Amino acid sequence: MAVHTFRLEHLPLDQSVHVALFRDVRNGAALRQQLLAGNPEYEYAFVDASVIVSRVHALAAVFRAVNDFNHNRLKSRNVHSEIVFCLSPNNNIAESFRRFGVTDSTTNLLAVKVSTAPSITHESVQEHLSSVVEGTPVDFADSILQETADFARIKKVYKLINRAHGKKKEAAGDLQVVQAPGNDVKDLEIAILGAMALRGAG
Repeated sequence: MAVHTFRLEHLPLDQSVHVALFRDVRNGAALRQQLLAGNPEYEYAFVDASVIVSRVHALAAVFRAVNDFNHNRLKSRNVHSEIVFCLSPNNNIAESFRRFGVTDSTTNLLAVKVSTAPSITHESVQEHLSSVVEGTPVDFADSILQETADFARIKKVYKLINRAHGKKKEAAGDLQVVQAPGNDVKDLEIAILGAMALRGAG
């Protein structure tokens, strides 16, 4: 399976970030239950990939969460729950988990693990995810994320109706999305990053 390991700029070199993307996931409910039970073996950011538009979108949340972890500014249980929270455009933690976290109906899953201890390595994450996620591993690539993304849902969550992705519709509140070339996806990404950044302004 494909686990991508990143070292993000301006973060300590020993805090690698391990990311895996799955399609056709069949056990979202079981994964969610492990998170709710606080099982430390399942301490990941399990994100519903249908609300992720790009690698930059996901990694921006990771960077902010790890930076807050390093400065003792976490607002949630741990750095992995904080990643889910950092995707949110508002300060409601419970709502962020409902909107961005794994749910019983999740079929496209993004799993993120931060190396907060020497025992957390590329190999250990890959081995564990391959044993606990019932789904098809795919490349963590923008092209695949844009296949799994629910653009209408993303725009609604970030309150970006009739902006960016897709051809604009004249009727107010029309959520119909027409697939559009890369420039519109980039516009949407920029708007999302702005909404995420504004959450921390207060």
